[in-house]
Amino acid sequence: MITAIDQNTALVLIDLQKGISNMGRATAPHSVGAVLENAARLVDAFHAANRPVVIVNVVPAAGAAKLRAEKSFGAMTPPPDFADISPEIQTRTRAGDIFVTKRTWGAFHDTPLHAELQKRGVTQIVLGGISTSIGVEGTARGAFERGYNIAFATDAMTDTDAAAHAHSLQNIFPRIGELGSSAEIIARLAS
Repeated sequence: MITAIDQNTALVLIDLQKGISNMGRATAPHSVGAVLENAARLVDAFHAANRPVVIVNVVPAAGAAKLRAEKSFGAMTPPPDFADISPEIQTRTRAGDIFVTKRTWGAFHDTPLHAELQKRGVTQIVLGGISTSIGVEGTARGAFERGYNIAFATDAMTDTDAAAHAHSLQNIFPRIGELGSSAEIIARLAS
C-alpha cells in the first residue's frame, strides 16, 4: 500500500525499450503490453503534476558486462533499435524528461542519475520496468543505499521468471519501500 507520495517525487522507468519489450518473454505476472500501458499512464500523470520523469535504457558495455548480458539475453547481436525507448513511452516524453543509459543492472551505477535527481531535490522515486528482479531491483537497491524513499508500481513491472518476480515483490521490495498499483500511485500523486 502506498501511504504517501513526497512533494519531490520522480518517476523512474527501467528498460522499457524495444530490444527488451519486443522479446516478448517478460510475462510474469503482467504482459509487456500491460506494463507499457500502465507505465504510459504514470508518465502522463507525472507530467500533469509537473514532476520529473526518468527514462532509463540499457546498452551492455564491453567485457564482463557484455558477458553478463549474454547470460540474460543470449549471445545475440542486438538490432540497431535495441536501446530505443518503446513507442508507447517515447510518444509521451517531453522536454525536461531525463534520459539515462546504463551499462549494468542498476541505473545508479556509473550514470548521472543520482546527480540529476539531486539537482531537482528529489526525495522519492516511483519505480517500474522490465525486469523486476534485475533492472528494477538493481535500481531499487541503489536508490535505497542513497536514501531515497521508494514506491513500486507493481503493475508497471514484469519479469521473465515468475518466481524471481514474486521474490522481489514479496521479500525485497517491502523491506525498502512501499508497493501499490499505478492507479493507487496516480491517486496519491493527485492528492
